[in-house]
Amino acid sequence: MTTPPILDNKRPSAPTVFEPAALLREARRQKRLTEAPTPAVCVLDPDGDIVRRLKQEGRAKRDQSWPCYHTDLYRFHEQEIELGIVGCAVGAPFAVLIAEELFACGCQLLVSMTSAGQLVEHLTPPYFVLIDHAARDEGTSYHYMPPAEFSVAAPKLIDVMVRALQTSDPPVVRGGTWTTDAPFRETAEAITAMREKGLIAVEMEAAALYAFASARAKPVLCFAHVTNQMGRIEGDFEKGAADGTSDALALIGNAAQAWLSSRR
Repeated sequence: MTTPPILDNKRPSAPTVFEPAALLREARRQKRLTEAPTPAVCVLDPDGDIVRRLKQEGRAKRDQSWPCYHTDLYRFHEQEIELGIVGCAVGAPFAVLIAEELFACGCQLLVSMTSAGQLVEHLTPPYFVLIDHAARDEGTSYHYMPPAEFSVAAPKLIDVMVRALQTSDPPVVRGGTWTTDAPFRETAEAITAMREKGLIAVEMEAAALYAFASARAKPVLCFAHVTNQMGRIEGDFEKGAADGTSDALALIGNAAQAWLSSRR
């Protein structure tokens, strides 16, 4: 066997039969929902910590027109910008499913803020990574783009963020990550191999989201909040104050401001 069967019959350039708009149309019909656009900037919060905090503080309002079968969309304001946010969309297939639906509903920029495990040892978690490329060790990306080692973020979008976030507080490191769909199979050999590729964190969504973004020509920006050393030390998985949500929201707000400013 020269290639795994999972790569058979992918044909990324072929048109799809099942469009997100069709699913959303029928969801609206069944749920008797009116059609309304999402905010221009939307956020994926795989851990759900940001959504939980916003709800606890009374800052998040559930969007009654969001037609997704699997999730709730909340609206909130950060730095005077209205944002949409979906919590707990963890893993490549789920993240891309929601991305497809968000863009079909009017989203113009999608920001993913995922937690991640540390691969490099010269930094102390928690810290943030602006992901500019991600190793495709998952299955979803191969439905959108031909086989390749990495998915790559849109260079112009990354350039905008690098300029805007160079004095960011909290600080942001630019680099590559390893996207896996099997977090409990991060073996010593695999970790070493990914370090040798220069990757600095491991997460579960970026490679698929960037493949989707490239294939659909949609702006997607992925951040990794490096919070742990994969449970190899006592007291791991600490995100910082308020479960890291204050810093994450500040970064999301800065990114949204930078993107909106770049369009003027």
